[in-house]
Amino acid sequence: MEYNLDQFGMSKEELFAPVDHNDLESEKITAPRYSYWHSVFRVFFKKKINIFILALLGVIVLLAYLYPLFVDYDRYMNLLDASTKHLTPAKAIDRFGFSIHWIMGTGGSGQSTWDSIWYGSRISISLAFVCALINMTIGVLFGAIWGFSKKVDVVMIEIYNIVANVPYLLVISVMVMIFSASFWTLVFAMTVTGWLAIAYFMRTQVLIIRDREYNLASKCLGTSSFKIAMKNILPFLTSIIMTVVATEIPSYISYEVFLSYIGMGMSDASLGRLIFEAESAMLTPGWQFEFWCPVAVASIITVVLYVAGQNLGDASDPRTHM
Repeated sequence: MEYNLDQFGMSKEELFAPVDHNDLESEKITAPRYSYWHSVFRVFFKKKINIFILALLGVIVLLAYLYPLFVDYDRYMNLLDASTKHLTPAKAIDRFGFSIHWIMGTGGSGQSTWDSIWYGSRISISLAFVCALINMTIGVLFGAIWGFSKKVDVVMIEIYNIVANVPYLLVISVMVMIFSASFWTLVFAMTVTGWLAIAYFMRTQVLIIRDREYNLASKCLGTSSFKIAMKNILPFLTSIIMTVVATEIPSYISYEVFLSYIGMGMSDASLGRLIFEAESAMLTPGWQFEFWCPVAVASIITVVLYVAGQNLGDASDPRTHM
């Protein structure tokens, strides 16, 4: 079928304009741009349970760090008044009037259990995050170099075999006994050898991908081992690192609670210290709130941190972004 070009109201040159060919332009992919962290959060927030867990974690952190700033808390304020000690929530409200301070009753010194818990949570959470930051930073960086460098591996594997046979809790306990128990003593005790297990785990993961073709090519081109470990290997292990973080942070809270429970923790009113001081109330009728409230809060904090970290680790796996 033939067409009259005049019916289109355009000349032949206008209808059939030549297009220049460019080899570089033709190689460009027109697929949408991929952002790794955008995909991570898209996968993470796709699950409704993650939104709830993150909201709960946000409430806990706000209560632990902001609530004490607006409350004049004195744990020994009612020490000399025997009628204020070991009160249930109902009796505390009858004694002091309705207030958020008394919704969990009072402790052995007549102090507000609610206020004590959030002051203690701030100490315990801060301890866990500081220890996790130090151990993860040293462990991940050193583990990447350890796994990639065969010379470092020969020395470090012997050091690890010696240190790993000493129970971690025993190391912490000895450090606490040598130095006076305090926040920074516990940080030092939990990090002096705590990073080594993380480094060994990362070393194992690095060995799996160390000799892949792109790393061998980088080595042949003269790229340093440190740069290959930082640029080629660690980004590939992001999801694994997030999973390790998910287990490390709650574990430090558990260590602090356990050490305080056996009388080797801080003198400050951390969650572990509150549980230790309320141990006698566990079996005393009418005093159970004093013990079980900090236990419940410590359990909620560890579970929420663990689940949030695990789900973020799963979302960090690029295979879930398809």
